[in-house]
Amino acid sequence: MADELEEQQELYEHYRISVDRGQEMLRVDKYLQTHIEGVSRTKIQAATKAGCVVVNDKPVKANYRVKPLDVISVLLPEPPHDFELVPEPVDFHIVYEDDDVLVVDKQAGLVVHPGHGNYTGTLLNGLLYYFQGKKGRDGNDVFPYLVHRIDKDTSGLLLVAKNEESQVVLSKQFFEHTIERKYLALVWGDFADDDGTVVGNIGRSLQDRRVMCVYPYDDQLPMDQQKGKYAVTHWHVVERFAYVTLIECVLETGRTHQIRAHMRHIGHPLFNDAAYGGDAILKGTTFSKYKQFVMNCFQQLPRQALHAKILGFVHPMTGERLHFESELPQDMQGCIDRWRSYSINREILG
Repeated sequence: MADELEEQQELYEHYRISVDRGQEMLRVDKYLQTHIEGVSRTKIQAATKAGCVVVNDKPVKANYRVKPLDVISVLLPEPPHDFELVPEPVDFHIVYEDDDVLVVDKQAGLVVHPGHGNYTGTLLNGLLYYFQGKKGRDGNDVFPYLVHRIDKDTSGLLLVAKNEESQVVLSKQFFEHTIERKYLALVWGDFADDDGTVVGNIGRSLQDRRVMCVYPYDDQLPMDQQKGKYAVTHWHVVERFAYVTLIECVLETGRTHQIRAHMRHIGHPLFNDAAYGGDAILKGTTFSKYKQFVMNCFQQLPRQALHAKILGFVHPMTGERLHFESELPQDMQGCIDRWRSYSINREILG
């Protein structure tokens, strides 16, 4: 049940229905089909299978029979929006597409979903523009359905569903942690070990709602009483450059700013991550040449050094396992090359 509660906290409530006192017992999928306008029974059954239909705070199967005074919630991975989504021409790179899914290699600086301060020019606006006039296998207009996100200034691979059924099937894979996701990050400092794991709940900072903080995880408390959401990040050292380290991060959970918050929590903020303190010279010498070197690196990589390099998933319709890898973008690769040269020269000079 703990896992179920954890998964629910990653979903957004789209519909909430209180069943009438006089309601006769009826399968929940049939009940929802008659009480939610424009939704297909197939979509409801897929959402139920993915654990997205909750009755009285517990996920139910499609054959659950609704009773009087039941409270039914339909939870979906994409937050409901109260503003109009407008198609706009936006540049983005597609690495794979078929009738059901699309994989984008997102450039840094591109916002994924409209929100506060970014209502236009997002990837979702661009996808709407790209899908204009296209029909799906069911004959309906194609619409982009997000199943996860990456930050504006994080580059790399992003998975998008092209129909509702694919969205809920892929969402289930995310919730069951069967999606393969690996990130490359350049962080401040060196590590004593080659591998490690960070476990810590992630929630909004009380001082600044724009950033996340790590709170203790208490395995004696139920998930709904924890402060923040349970989060696990595994890391592995790829290359050491004396004052900074290139690491690979594997996400066991997918919380907002998870890698950024976890790395700061263990004393290794991402290089040039302004929101989490990585835009200061945290390690190294006091020599002016070194300071200028770091500033030049900041200029070359004017964002946090984080790239979503690997994405793997089971295709929602064919069952085929798909795997994608993204090359480091020029800004991050160039910064790493600078640090590699600096580290080599430092060793030579002693």
